[in-house]
Amino acid sequence: MTSSILVTGGTGTLGGHVVPLLRAAGHDVRILSRNARPAADGIDYATGDLLKGQGVEAALDGAETVLHLAGGPTGDDEATRNLVRAASRAGVRHLVYISVIGADRVPLAWMRAKLESERAVADSGIPWTTLRAAQFHDLALTMVEKMAKLPVFPVPGGLRLQPVDSREVAARLTELTLGAPSGLVPDLTGPHVHGLAGLARPYLRLRGRRRPMLPVRIPGKAGRAYRAGANLTLRGAEEGKRTWEEFLTERLGQGA
Repeated sequence: MTSSILVTGGTGTLGGHVVPLLRAAGHDVRILSRNARPAADGIDYATGDLLKGQGVEAALDGAETVLHLAGGPTGDDEATRNLVRAASRAGVRHLVYISVIGADRVPLAWMRAKLESERAVADSGIPWTTLRAAQFHDLALTMVEKMAKLPVFPVPGGLRLQPVDSREVAARLTELTLGAPSGLVPDLTGPHVHGLAGLARPYLRLRGRRRPMLPVRIPGKAGRAYRAGANLTLRGAEEGKRTWEEFLTERLGQGA
């Protein structure tokens, strides 16, 4: 079997951008998927479940590089440990992981799972690269859309985001995947910092809607962390170029 790149989460938002870039660079790609799919366009699919540890070793057969994009609301750490153990046995030479800015600073369960996943990758004995990225524009849009359905738009005080375009994250991950293992690389953020009201206003304007905005407070340790900017990287990050407004204009199909 020829050497290939195994991509977990290859059918998601980020994977949908990364996989074509890897193919365009001339590499064979195999995607680990929970559902069986036929091979197409030079992409092979392997059926498996990271959380259960099923089908992972077969998916790794012949893969020298693994790009780990798969993630969910729970269990990321266990899924990553299962992948790492199988990749180590398979002789993988480069393990690339996408994490999130603030994984080591924001006290939320899903952030802790991301941090534990980072540690599993770093402690695997496999040469590795980890990129922490800010929230994708796509996720910020989903959040704004849900809040805009309410009669009053809640605005958590002190919450700021640096949304980044998923295509720019994909381009950076492609470079890292095809390059030498680099450990923890500089974070990747969007070009601007926004409060939630700043994200909402251009969305509401493009949709032709109006909503009164109600300040709310995020309680507890997580609230304090967000108000302190623990989810941000204000110095030393690489910055994407695509703005939130440009993304919205493209996605909503209207002029600003």
